[in-house]
Amino acid sequence: MASELADSNLFKPIKLGSIELKNRLVYAPTTRFRNSTDFVATDSMLEYYTRRAKNNGGLLITEATFAAPEFGLYERGPMIKTPEQVKAWKKIVDSVHEQGSYIAIQVWNLGRTADPACLKKHGLPFVSASDFYFDEASKKAAIECGNELRALTIPEIKAMVDEYVACAKRCVDEAGFDIVEIHGAHMYLLDQFLQESSNQRTDEYGGSIENRARFMLEVVDAVVAAIGADKFQGALGYKSRINPIVTWGYVLSELERRAKEGNRLAYVSVVEPRVSGIFDNPDAAKIDFTWPDLIWKGPIIRAGGYLDPENLSKLANAVNKDDHTLIATARYYTSNPDLVNRLKNGYPLTPYNRADFYRIGSNIGYLNYTAYGEEEDHTKDDVEPKALF
Repeated sequence: MASELADSNLFKPIKLGSIELKNRLVYAPTTRFRNSTDFVATDSMLEYYTRRAKNNGGLLITEATFAAPEFGLYERGPMIKTPEQVKAWKKIVDSVHEQGSYIAIQVWNLGRTADPACLKKHGLPFVSASDFYFDEASKKAAIECGNELRALTIPEIKAMVDEYVACAKRCVDEAGFDIVEIHGAHMYLLDQFLQESSNQRTDEYGGSIENRARFMLEVVDAVVAAIGADKFQGALGYKSRINPIVTWGYVLSELERRAKEGNRLAYVSVVEPRVSGIFDNPDAAKIDFTWPDLIWKGPIIRAGGYLDPENLSKLANAVNKDDHTLIATARYYTSNPDLVNRLKNGYPLTPYNRADFYRIGSNIGYLNYTAYGEEEDHTKDDVEPKALF
């Protein structure tokens, strides 16, 4: 297996927009909640990303990050709005670049998956495409805290498009990110507009697929106009329960149409249904993952449990089937900071512990993982991550 991967496309260069990567193994966006209470990136995050950029030359995509408080809040989540937040991210970006690697930021908008109590604490409404709750627990929490879900107004939608643009400019011009990625999957806000199950609007943003995709495509067009298509990307997740190929096929066809008109995005990222959010999907074997290639002709990053033992044999086939596929992974990149080196040389992978992924205020499951041949480092396990600014 090691020699097969070493000679595969996984370790061949590829150009994404204006940058050229040395390999096609991508660090996938990975929420870990190691930010400060003011949503500022921390010293632990700086060390975490730097370790994974070392001797790499590939692409790291940050954890999903809020453009502004209005994009939904989780305690200890990341944001890139205030000067302190921007400067903290810039320190991480500069460090990744010093290691010879590249970094994209994923911009997050939670919608109905946000914490209504956290939003209320910051004086913010709980909003989505429609007033349909994600589940009964979310509804109960919203009612109890007095911040019930409501549909966004059209002026609020337009304001969010503007905020996406302002955020993209901050990310590129001030923080120095190579690429800005919008999170359009996993039933977050853009996906909530796209899916019939969560979008029951009767205005220009609801009903037909053209209307339901309008918000997402308005964001794409506005951000591309502001920073250029080569610095922009869309993260999709084609696991909708109702007509997934029709839904995501329309979005991809619109992105490809724009590409043929001179605005090809740096890449498109798709989350294959082998995983659903942070959980494995037992029905994955029944699903065809290849159809996006029939529509989108540019670089495509695929994520979907490729490094799980039962799927590892599929990795080489997936990356070798054409010259524009990259493979993203999150869980094994967490427990193997030198993952590129391990896969290239056939070194064994350190297993991850999912229970440690979200230890707020701790570095356990975050900084204790080390490179191959090194002992695990537990000296910082109980050290509180500190804001960089």
